[in-house]
Formats: sequence, structure tokens, C-alpha cells
Amino acid sequence: MTLPTQPSPGPQPPPRPAEAQKLGELLRTPGYRKTLVFCGLIGIPVSLAAFWFLAGLRKLESLVWVDLPHALGHDAPPWWWPLPLLLVSGLCVGQIVTRLPGAGGHIPASGLHPGGSGAAALPGVILAAVFSLPLGATLGPEAPLIALGGGLAIALRHLTGTPETPMSTALLGAAGSAAAIATIFGNPLIGAVLLMEVVGVGGPQLFAVMLPALLSSGIGSLVFTGFGRWTGLGTGDLKLKSGTQFPRLDAGDVLWSILIAVVIACGVYLIQYGGRLTSVRVAGRPLTVTVLCALGAGVCAAAYALGTGRSPADVASSGQTTLGQLAGDPHAWGVGALIAVLLCKGAAFSLCLGSLRGGPIFPSLFLGAAAGVLCSPLPGLGIGAGLAAGMAAATVTALRLPVSSVVLVVLVLGSTEMIPVAILAAVVAFVTAELLPPGPPVPPVGRTPQPAAPAPPA
Repeated sequence: MTLPTQPSPGPQPPPRPAEAQKLGELLRTPGYRKTLVFCGLIGIPVSLAAFWFLAGLRKLESLVWVDLPHALGHDAPPWWWPLPLLLVSGLCVGQIVTRLPGAGGHIPASGLHPGGSGAAALPGVILAAVFSLPLGATLGPEAPLIALGGGLAIALRHLTGTPETPMSTALLGAAGSAAAIATIFGNPLIGAVLLMEVVGVGGPQLFAVMLPALLSSGIGSLVFTGFGRWTGLGTGDLKLKSGTQFPRLDAGDVLWSILIAVVIACGVYLIQYGGRLTSVRVAGRPLTVTVLCALGAGVCAAAYALGTGRSPADVASSGQTTLGQLAGDPHAWGVGALIAVLLCKGAAFSLCLGSLRGGPIFPSLFLGAAAGVLCSPLPGLGIGAGLAAGMAAATVTALRLPVSSVVLVVLVLGSTEMIPVAILAAVVAFVTAELLPPGPPVPPVGRTPQPAAPAPPA
């Protein structure tokens, strides 16, 4: 007798990867869902605090560099203006570093760090930024913003009732920092991308996979967009028609961007190396060396103003405002002024990286843009490609964050036409900087603990 055959089962779905199973289990955890909701809500107070913090810094900067010179009868800040300002800055930041918890935040020469400072460190972070940035430090506000956002999120942790675990601390710090950093760039995407790279999700393996993918995507985009008279292959896109367009890329733009990236990477590397050396000196004598470095940055700005007849604020500032002026009218800067601002701002940037408090993004963007404009008369290189390659190379060397650097350049240029050049320059500069020998380690911040008294004899 023949037994009935069982129907053969249909094709079974492939098993879910282990990482997907872990993510599903994590999302089913009540504590994680509660933390996720709180991270969404914490963006409201953090964004408001970041907005008022930035508004206050801008008001102070306008008061110091515009209103006060006018009140004293000057149409613009005189050449000597940054000297007393940065002397006061060095004195105040030196006191904050030596006396307040958290030492005013991390040292800019060590790069960007994820948020997570305790509530006790926030007053020092805010005060150090107030006495650094409006008074002429060649630094940007992004590092204090990251510390402020992360610190506020962690300080409000008690509202969730979640236990203080390393995972919850990292989640809250990253969420608060991303909300704060998005305020200055006016774009929520850059906040998320920047914090993902700063936190180091995936570790070195992520960069090992990401660099080839980034490079191949940049070269592949040239195939479909074309350059020069070659129009590329058309597949349709989602780009909306807008106003001003950059000229089409030429072969010279691509080739020069690679060479420019190597040179700029070496230059920014030297600036960072000097900043690391400065931070080592500051650790030995915080107040004295901080004052001397701040005053040295003021001398750089004064020398630039004397030599070029331009405002010392070109050097003694983050470069955020001056970057718009440079990109808007690059021909207004002569070759001599461009060389002078690169030398003087680079030296001031190096001194401030190891002594004062702030971030490296905007000075790096400006230095890269100035170098790109300076190189733009090279045969076959346009201003748009020079700006994109210079900013991408300088930013990725300073931050060591390739994806964030490309997104920043696209955001600043307001156009996607130069993405291939920005990608090529970012990858070449990143590899160049990583192959150079590392500089001296940056000392940890914070007051040095006093040795414990010896125990009395038994």
C-alpha cells in the first residue's frame, strides 16, 4: 500500500541576520523605547538653549567688533584691536581651565568629541566659549554646542526614570549634541551624520569600508554627470531646477583637486601638529601659556591687518562670516591678501587649537576656501572646483570625518554640482593625513588630582 505523500513545503524565507534580530529585540525593550521618545523630546529644550547661546555669541561679537570701534570713532576695527581682546581672552580662559570643573571643555586640538559632559562642567564650557569666540579666537562654536547639547540631555536624564547606564548616557549625549549642532548648520541631516562619525559607530572597520565606497561613488558620478564637453550618461534624477549653477566640471578640475588635496592636507596637518604641541605646553603651565598663545594669535591678526590694510577680523574670528564674503566675491581678494590670510590665520588657528576653547570646523572651511581661490587661476581649474576641493580637503584633515566633510561642503556651496570633486579631495586628503606620523597626544582636560595624604601609621 502506497502511503500518501506529504506536500513539499514552499520556499522558506531566509533567516534574519543576527544584527537585525538584535535590533528587533532592542526595539522591544521598554527602556529603550522610553529613551527613544525622550531623545525626541529633548531636542526642544536643547535647540532653544543652543539658539540663545549662538544668538548671545553673535551679539557679543557684534558689540566687540562693530559697535565698540564705532563708539570710539573708528569706521572699522584698527590693526591693534585684537591685541587687548585676546589678552583678556587668554587671562579669563586660563582661569577657567585651572579653576572650574571640566576645564572649560575639551581641547580643540584633539578634534570633535561626542557630548556627555556632566552638569557641573557646563558653566565652565559656556564661560570659556564666551571669553574665547567673541574676543577673537580663531575657532568655531560647534564644540561648545556639542558639549552644551549633550550635557543638557544628560542633566535632564532624571525625567525619564531610566537607570544611568553607559548605553543610555551615550544615547542621550549623542541626541542632545545632534540637536544642538543642527542649530548652527541649519540642517538636521548634518547633525545626525556628524555625530554618527564623531561617536565612531562601526569603528575602524566602518572607515575601511566607507572610503572605497565613497571614492567609487565619486568617480561613478563623473560617468553619469560628465565633464567638459562630454555630457555623461542620462538616467533621470530627482534634482529640481534651481537658480545659479556652477559650470560643468572639466578634466583639469578633477586632476588639480587631487594635487590640491595633498598639499592642503599637509598644511592643515602642520597646523594641527602645532596645536598639539601647544596643548602639551599649556598642560604644564595653564595660565601663563594660555595667555601667551592668545596674545600670539592677536599678533597674527594685527600683523595681517598692518600688511594688507584689511580688517583684523579676517584672522581673529571663526571665519564663518568671512567665508561668505570670500565665496561671494573671490576676486575682491588679491593674491597677496590670500597668502597673508592663509599664513596668519593658519598660525593663529594653531595657537588657539591648543590653548583656547572652540571648534575646528569653520576655520578649516575658511582656510580650505582661501587655498582653493588662490589656486583657481591654475590652467583648467575653476573657482567652484577650487572651493569644493579646498574646503573638503581642509575639513576632512582637521576632523578625520570624510562623509561629514563632504556633506558640509555641499551644504556650504548650496549646490550638488561639485560633489565629485569634494569626494575625491576628501578621500585623498583623508588618506594623506592618516599616512603622516601622528602628533604628540593631547593631554586630558580637567584639574590634576592632588595626591592622597599618606595614611597614619598603625
